[in-house]
Parts: sequence; C-alpha cells; structure tokens
Amino acid sequence: MEANKHFDEMHGKFGFGLMRLPMKGYEIDIPQVCEMVDAFIGAGLNYFDTAHGYHNGMSETAFRESVAKRYSRDRFLITDKLTDPYFRSGADIRPFFEKQLEWCGVDYFDFYLMHAQGAINYDKFKRCRAYETAFDLKKEGKIRHVGISFHDTAEVLERILKDYPEIEIVQIQLNYLDYEDPAVQSRKLLEICEKYSKPVVVMEPVKGGSLVRIPPDAARVFDEMGGASYASYALRFAAGFDQVAMVISGMSDTGQMNDNISFMADFKPLDEKEKGAVARACSVIKGLNAIPCTACRYCIEENHCPKDISIPDLFACRNTKLIFNDWNQNYYYDEVYTVGHGKASDCIECGMCERICPQHLPIREHLKEVAAVFE
Repeated sequence: MEANKHFDEMHGKFGFGLMRLPMKGYEIDIPQVCEMVDAFIGAGLNYFDTAHGYHNGMSETAFRESVAKRYSRDRFLITDKLTDPYFRSGADIRPFFEKQLEWCGVDYFDFYLMHAQGAINYDKFKRCRAYETAFDLKKEGKIRHVGISFHDTAEVLERILKDYPEIEIVQIQLNYLDYEDPAVQSRKLLEICEKYSKPVVVMEPVKGGSLVRIPPDAARVFDEMGGASYASYALRFAAGFDQVAMVISGMSDTGQMNDNISFMADFKPLDEKEKGAVARACSVIKGLNAIPCTACRYCIEENHCPKDISIPDLFACRNTKLIFNDWNQNYYYDEVYTVGHGKASDCIECGMCERICPQHLPIREHLKEVAAVFE
C-alpha cells in the first residue's frame, strides 16, 4: 500500500465512514459492523470517521464496540466532530468532548473537526471559542489534529482558513457529479485548500449512494468499460487529486465494504479512458433533472422542519419514480414516509430546511414538485 503523502499515520486513502451502518430494526447490526471492520483493518486500512449525530448518537458507541474494544490503539485512527446542536456556550464544549471520548472508548481523537462549518454557524463557533478549545485540547494530548468539515462557498472557507491558520485538515464534499456544480463548489473548495496547503478529506464521494444507483444510460457507459462497480469510478475519481489525503465512504453492508476494498486498498487513479467514461456518465445523469439530495438529513435533524416532513425520503421517492419509472414509490410515499409525518404539500415555506441544507437546494420548490408527482 502506497504511503499517505499528507499524514504518515494514515494508511492508504480510503476511510470507513460510520454514518450509514447496517441496521437491524432500529439498532445498528454490530456483528455485521465487526465483519466490515475486520475486512477493513485486514486490508491494511485504518481511518474511521464518526460524529455524534450519526445514527442518532449510536455511531460512536458502535465504533467503541466494533473497533476500540477489539483492536489495539495503534491499529486505527478515529475522527470525531463538534456539531452545532450539542453545545450552547463555550462551557458546554469540554464536557461534551469528554463524553465523546467515552462513547468512542478512546483516550484521544486522532482528528477532531468543527462540523458542517458555513456562514450560518461559523459565528457561533467563533463566539463560543470552539476552535480555541480544540487547539487547547490538542496541547493537552487529547486531539492530534484539528480540522473542519465544510458545507458552504469557497469565499466562506477562505475566511475560516484566514481566521484560523492552525487548521490542519479540511473535509469537503467532492464527487464527479458535484465537481463543477455552482452550489456545492467542490472544485473551488479544493483550490482554496491547495492555496492554503490544507490536506483534504472527501465526504460524499458517491453522493449518498446516488452514484451507485445510476440510471440505465449512465450505467451503460461504465458497463462498456468492463466489470468494475459504479462505486469504483466515483471513489477513484475523488481520491485521484493530489490534495486529497483521504476519501471516506459510508457503507451499509459487508458486500459494499469488500467491493470498495478491492480497488481502494491498492489505489490507482483513473486513467484517461476511465476519466472520459466518468465525464460521459456525468453528462447523462445531469440531463435527467433529479433533485441532487445526498440524504445527509440535516434538514430534519433536531426538529428543523416544523411540519415533520421527511424531506430526503420524499425527494428519493420522486427521483426514483421519475428516473427509473418505479411506480412502487407511490406506495412508499403514501404508506411509509408520510405515515406519521407531513406530506410535501404540508410545507409552510418557513425556509428552516434551506438554511441548514449543505447542498443549498431550493427545498420548498422541490417539495412542490414532489407534491405534483404524488398528490
């Protein structure tokens, strides 16, 4: 495995994101997670990523049970994050951080990120001296590297990096569908990181699974290239940039893990022919008018929607029905996602969801589209 050029302690460029873990009912399937962890570490990889909001607080404890309790501390790296809803003042940060260490079963974090930074919440983090607290915790040996995960414009990212040059790493959304997207600004964000010499961790390399569940015309482009999985093109695209230190993928079963390891444990960038295929597939997908939601669920966490509309699920229903002509989505809309929750037409257009959306989607307008399709 090729050494990581940015951080010696990182093995390879592929990380295990603990945000879409396999479930048994309402609980994480720990035995299957253990299988996935064993395959991951067995392939020589070591980077894990979590946050308290993932799986409603169960992601961190799943890491403890599947990794921290089963492997010596030198076999893994763990990234955790400070997320906006879990502190109101600077005094709340250290107690929450100590609980995170306990939940994860570790004495220190290898990386600790100010989570989902953007113009909306950055001033709160500054006011509460969250960055300064993290830097102090680093001096105390409880954090090895301080960074940010980011969802906003290149201009806001540059402001943060100017304010806090001590930041060591930046996590951004980057995939072949979003690379030139004017809302997500992946290319511009990568250029800012290069300008300030900040290594990059990539999130959403397969866009919440969207680049695996691609429409038939796009799938045909990759099928003509051979037998590689659709995920392989997406992950290798993201990992191919020199500034990228790590690409994290949220995997939901052992099969996904094994597939990703097969091409990322011994990573090779896309060649020119493969890059051409990615460009053609991207053009096909962009021509289908899908709502580009990644199902991060920020819009519905912490009661952001006063009408309790399951926004990402309704968008997924709409996309699947229109792109794949899947009429089963009518059932999911009527009998699953709107039972006990609001319908798309219940939206009161308060804009709470749009203020928190990392993709900067016009959610209120998209909900009208969903209502037109299903209601």
